[in-house]
Amino acid sequence: MRVGIYFDLRNPPGWRREWPELYGRALEQIEEAERLGVGSVWVSEHHGFDDGYMGQPLLACAAIAARTSRVRIGTAVLVAPLRPPIDIAEQAAMVDILSGGRLELGLGAGYRIPEFALFGQDVKQRFALLEERVREVRRMWGDGSATPAPVQEPLPMWLGVIGPRGARLAGRLGTGLLWLSPRLMTPYREGLEEGGHDPAQARCGGLLNLFLADDPEAARAQVKPYADYQRSSYARYAAEGRGDSRPATRALSTDEDPGFAVVTPEEAAERVRTTLAELPVSDVFLWASIGGMPDELSDRHVELVATRLAPALAGGGLAA
Repeated sequence: MRVGIYFDLRNPPGWRREWPELYGRALEQIEEAERLGVGSVWVSEHHGFDDGYMGQPLLACAAIAARTSRVRIGTAVLVAPLRPPIDIAEQAAMVDILSGGRLELGLGAGYRIPEFALFGQDVKQRFALLEERVREVRRMWGDGSATPAPVQEPLPMWLGVIGPRGARLAGRLGTGLLWLSPRLMTPYREGLEEGGHDPAQARCGGLLNLFLADDPEAARAQVKPYADYQRSSYARYAAEGRGDSRPATRALSTDEDPGFAVVTPEEAAERVRTTLAELPVSDVFLWASIGGMPDELSDRHVELVATRLAPALAGGGLAA
């Protein structure tokens, strides 16, 4: 099982720094995390956030590829309905080539109404568009419509979805399920069978909403304002365009453990083993930085992920 770190490259108004400094610092942190032994680096996508949430994840992946040599590089997720299939196919192939075959392509349906409006797409068609993008990208790589082709054959693909409908679609398309939830395994495996895939090839991965610290009790107060900012911003932006005040929040961790926990690496490893013991987990990742927090907090957290959590989970303890 690979253990990785996850970036959104936010630059919140309350803790804003110069953009070149923020991006440069993230790349330095990724280089150091690779040196320390982290197994993967993942990036996210949103549009129109006032904190500059990353909008071009494959471009970020290309930069990460140029600064690393070993870690897997993933999108969690690229909002597939917002882009033409040829755009996804060409950019993903370029990242895979630049990285020497290290891309993990995670695609999602999206959910924010203003983002779909910005790209001229219908949010009500998001699942149909997601399925179409997966099938078309694969076709373009297969028949040479998109050149050059990726290094990996096949290039690993994931669907980042949170409900039974999406899990069944991931199975039907034969992709990994980029969400950590026991309740989704039945529809996911049913989808694998429906699509003619071996249910034994099921694999899942996703975000652990945990922050690691040597002294969690002391760190909680330091982390809290940044965690509160991140949670409230997701809720605020998810509700945009809905025409009501219902909190359309998106969970930031497993369904079974929605709280943001500050824990020791040993406590984190135990949570992973306990919560995910029955899942076919191949990848987990944790936020590298939360809501614009100071570098010293983020750096120590990433160091603990690489040097203590990853070794604690190496070789499993989880179902394969």
